[in-house]
Amino acid sequence: MILVGVMVAVLWGIGAAMGAPRRARWTMIGILMSGVLLIQFTLPDGHPLRAATGAEPAFWLLILAFVGVFWLYRQGLGWMRSRSQPVAEPAPAPNAAFSEAELNRYARQIVLREIGGPGQKALRNAKVLVIGAGGLGSPALQYLAACGVGTIGVIDDDLVEGANLARQVIHADAMIGQPKVFSAAAAMTAQNPFVTVKPYHRRLTEDVAEGLVDDYDIVLDGTDNFDSRYLINRTCVALGKPLVAAALTQWEGQISVYDPAQGAPCYACVFPQSPDPSLVPSCAEAGVLGPLPGVVGAMMAVETVKLLTGAGDSLRGRLMIYDALYAENRVIKISKQPDCAVCGTGSAV
Repeated sequence: MILVGVMVAVLWGIGAAMGAPRRARWTMIGILMSGVLLIQFTLPDGHPLRAATGAEPAFWLLILAFVGVFWLYRQGLGWMRSRSQPVAEPAPAPNAAFSEAELNRYARQIVLREIGGPGQKALRNAKVLVIGAGGLGSPALQYLAACGVGTIGVIDDDLVEGANLARQVIHADAMIGQPKVFSAAAAMTAQNPFVTVKPYHRRLTEDVAEGLVDDYDIVLDGTDNFDSRYLINRTCVALGKPLVAAALTQWEGQISVYDPAQGAPCYACVFPQSPDPSLVPSCAEAGVLGPLPGVVGAMMAVETVKLLTGAGDSLRGRLMIYDALYAENRVIKISKQPDCAVCGTGSAV
């Protein structure tokens, strides 16, 4: 029995040292326990290996039953948390006057002459779709909700993992194992009960993309793979929707506003084809600085506010590259390509 306990501790410690997710560590321990039970039920009484692993299978069955009950309780509790939503005040009608609580909440923003009351009302009437509730989506969602965007949709098929929490700060430790969209929605409505959040726990696919995007005014792309980026771009071009898209790796981030309907290039004008996968490692392979998604994701929210209120100059036709390691910003001019396969003359879209 002591031997099994030591092996469990060693497996857990090695997994933690290697940064393996909790789920993977529990899987390895489950395999070990299956082996122990196999030994207990197949080897004869008095066998040295059976004696070293506890001698009697009843003890291990009792332990496993206790662990199973605890796991079911935790899963049920998590399910109830994911379904529970804070009691929120009903969203105000588009043309209704701001309540005193709303005016107090947005006062510092309304004071800005580029936004003012009309700009804040435009934010309240706006509908913004954020694709991805991970590194980039987390800060973008938080600030869109905080600044008063009236309706915010968020689509993602992923679950919250412990490895996410260092950079995806909208999610709490208690939400590990729960869908990211429900975790994000709970945090957003808790922070601002005056906004409406629409979570879609599924992957964005070709068959639903157009119908979903058509319901929103602006789309934010916080995905981490090129297939999704090209799908989102094609859909936004077809429907004439502005696309705020960003990407991250290690210490660097980039962001632009792709809007061919206003004369700016689309994503495919700048990146006509995806690079070789070996040249674009994932965050899990290459790493990423924890605060970096917060910086770039907040920039996405800023660009969205500017587009909705007409304030300042957006990043249409410009690609901003932020280098956190050397504290440098570069802005590159990008142009619409006449022969672009997505938005160019004679394109299928």
